[in-house]
Amino acid sequence: MPHRLECALEKIHPPQNSLMAIKATVHKATLQVADMDRNYFADHALTVARHPSETDERMMVRLLAFALYAEEYLSFAQAMTNDDEPDLWCKDLTGAIQNWIVVGLPDERLLRKACGRSNSVVLLTYGRSADIWWAENSAKLQRLNNLTVLRLPNETTQTLATWAARNMTLQCNLQARDILLTCDKGMLEIDPIVLMGTFREA
Repeated sequence: MPHRLECALEKIHPPQNSLMAIKATVHKATLQVADMDRNYFADHALTVARHPSETDERMMVRLLAFALYAEEYLSFAQAMTNDDEPDLWCKDLTGAIQNWIVVGLPDERLLRKACGRSNSVVLLTYGRSADIWWAENSAKLQRLNNLTVLRLPNETTQTLATWAARNMTLQCNLQARDILLTCDKGMLEIDPIVLMGTFREA
């Protein structure tokens, strides 16, 4: 088969291994949440699609975000593939967005847009570049009254990354600023730094 024709056919019908390479990896998590302050106690059976470009650390921060803001209508969205969606969001029965949650170091313009679409926006930053990102963007974000920015310690997210598995069972207990996350691999106290907005009462 001529080389040009072969390349053209591959564009139309890519090899099976290249199709498999771009698929998300599916992780299952059973998350038990006991939030004393909100009187919220629930078990969540979660399916987490890990994007091929996503690290274990980022995926586990998404799971942590679910635990911190768990409620009946909270769900994962498609931030990795769609700039118009967050990592997690909570919509009311009319479809209005009540809470918009992002993890990582997003473009500040996306945060401003999110604040115009949702009652509340939460950003969980992490990683070695988080402090540099905050120094560059903090002044631009100060006018966003419905934005909360949290900084997760590097040790916390690095430990979470080691907990990643295809099947996980996690328990999260929350009371004021005391947050305890446990699984069969250990126990972790979570203490986010509040860079902006409000998180939980001390």
